[in-house]
Amino acid sequence: MAEARLGVAVIGLGGAVATTAVAGIEMLKSGSNSLDGLPLADRNVPGLVDYRALSFGGWDLSADDLATAATRHGVLGEKELTNGASSLAGMRPWPAVGSTDFCRNIDGAHKVAAPGHRAAVQAIQDDLARFKRAQGLDRVVMINLASTERVPDMAADCLQSPQAFERGLDRDDAAISPAMLYAYAAIDSGTPYGNFAPSVAADSPPLAELARARGVPVAGKDGKTGQTLVKTVLAPAFRARALHVDGWFSTNILGNTDGKALDDPASLASKVGTKTKVLDQMLGYPVEDHIVHIHYYRPRGDDKEAWDNIDLRGFLGQRMQMKVNFLCKDSVLAAPLVIEIARVLDLAAQRGQGGVQEQLGLFFKAPQTRTPGADPVHAFHEQQLILDEWLGAA
Repeated sequence: MAEARLGVAVIGLGGAVATTAVAGIEMLKSGSNSLDGLPLADRNVPGLVDYRALSFGGWDLSADDLATAATRHGVLGEKELTNGASSLAGMRPWPAVGSTDFCRNIDGAHKVAAPGHRAAVQAIQDDLARFKRAQGLDRVVMINLASTERVPDMAADCLQSPQAFERGLDRDDAAISPAMLYAYAAIDSGTPYGNFAPSVAADSPPLAELARARGVPVAGKDGKTGQTLVKTVLAPAFRARALHVDGWFSTNILGNTDGKALDDPASLASKVGTKTKVLDQMLGYPVEDHIVHIHYYRPRGDDKEAWDNIDLRGFLGQRMQMKVNFLCKDSVLAAPLVIEIARVLDLAAQRGQGGVQEQLGLFFKAPQTRTPGADPVHAFHEQQLILDEWLGAA
């Protein structure tokens, strides 16, 4: 029997993470056998689609083909873009829904010509249907890789229930963001949805409830790639060894589009919020001096540097320090996670499991939970066990 083909519709297809993910899959299709960095490459799980069965499409505020976009981001080199990933030159994004009210520093002319929220949702759903038909796909999932939006007014009437959200769509309520329009379009059309951005989307109360009621798998939010990955490994170890964390100072510098978006204080607040909530829950007490800084530094590009200083107290109250300096390629860490999230969301849909997919918490800084307001599991080793158990429960 032929391998099922899965489409991955990406919001922000021309971004550094998306172009890196697409290039990796295209290189596999062209004959590469390198599965380096793909967390589930060694798992033989019935129903989990093969990497070579993935097809990408999606939206972006820039009309550049993906090879041009990838060259601009500087993650991939000429060798990749002229050999295994040469097909990126023929791939172009669809016009996107965007708003400078929600993401001040990121804009573009390649926008959907929609007169209101309902029209925008319809345009997104039309794109999904066209993508599936044109590529001969069996199923489609949607992944949000768009730039970070500011936090919306969560007290707005339209964000209190699915019914209120529907009324908000009808009156083009200003509290409904582009990320929410995409998430609604996915859930309403039965398309599994993953939010790799810190923006509020399917984790908003009305959309989380709609996903549960419709039986559509959703997961998010904010991909856990570098600094927070390190925290979720180290913090449980400190707790297990009774080393008290007096303070944790974290700073990041990066110069890619994500960094540019976060140069706006409103967008930055969304990102810092997901990064700071992790520590107290894992340690079991509040760390009063937990400080997180993110700085846009254009010369660094996608080569992010994350630096941590941790102040500890041990036996007899003696003080110690740990310093961690992680120099990493942001998109090279993120792209494999995006690919695996898409595959697992699809597998959840095949298994008939809708609503929040907690087993995907391993890949997120602020994992969604099935119970609204419940504390998610953050410790990396616990998250890994949850995913392993779910994958094995065929």
